Amino acid sequence: MRDGSAAKRLDPPSEMLTATPSRRFFAVASAAVFVAVFVVFALYERPWLGLGHFYYFAIALAALAGGRRVGAGAGFLAAGLYAAGVLLNPHVPSSEVPTLPTVIRAITFVAMGALIGWFAETHRRMVAELSVLAERDAVTGLPNTRAFEIAVDRRLKSARAFTLLVGDIDALEGSGPEIGPDESLRALGDLLSRSLEPDDDIARIGGAEFAVLTTRRVAKDASDLALQLERVARNGGYQVTFGWASFPHDGENALSLYRAADERLYARKLVAGSARRGTLAAVSGSSGRRSVRDLMP
Repeated sequence: MRDGSAAKRLDPPSEMLTATPSRRFFAVASAAVFVAVFVVFALYERPWLGLGHFYYFAIALAALAGGRRVGAGAGFLAAGLYAAGVLLNPHVPSSEVPTLPTVIRAITFVAMGALIGWFAETHRRMVAELSVLAERDAVTGLPNTRAFEIAVDRRLKSARAFTLLVGDIDALEGSGPEIGPDESLRALGDLLSRSLEPDDDIARIGGAEFAVLTTRRVAKDASDLALQLERVARNGGYQVTFGWASFPHDGENALSLYRAADERLYARKLVAGSARRGTLAAVSGSSGRRSVRDLMP
């Protein structure tokens, strides 16, 4: 979304992100492991047993939940709990606390937490980027067909009336030697996006097709919007024809709505084409008659 007057660009859903365990799950699990390890260590640790190594699980879970800083903080916490457990456990000499192994252990805990946290942050960022790329059109930056279908399904589930508009490009007159077709499509997408309301959605759903979802319910409002978008495109040097269909009047599912909008689109194309041919024929006939009169003495 460019500004308050531009249409939403269909923030992509996060199926990829929700497919992995949540941060809350990791955080709760980490806290539970910290408590369990501390209690078991304080009660049952022996110099030869090594129960303190289970703190690594708690550190790793915390790092997965919060990233590098949280992982490093969990490492410091584990080192402190280890030292406290030594002091509380009568079977472990408390003289082991102020020693070099304690410092080495703390460094190891912190380093491992930071490393796993860095990996978790990188992985999470890459998954988010892949999610965006999977639902964005590479040329215009608008949502693609997949994201648009999800948006339509979301509106259908809400059971609120809305209108689907489908636009087909007749000609990219604005493109020339200095402006390639990709740049023209991108510019057209920006023009259409800026002409919509904040609650409207826009996407590119084909090589030469754009689609819009709007909350306008009345057929006249939809036709007015279609004419407005065609005029905006024409002023920018692009010839686009729009068709529309309203839910639930023209259909109760995505397929029926798209078919109705597509049929209206091509019916308007035929009418516009016939009108242009009639105008050209009239102009040609009139020009021919004038030339004959000009030759008469």
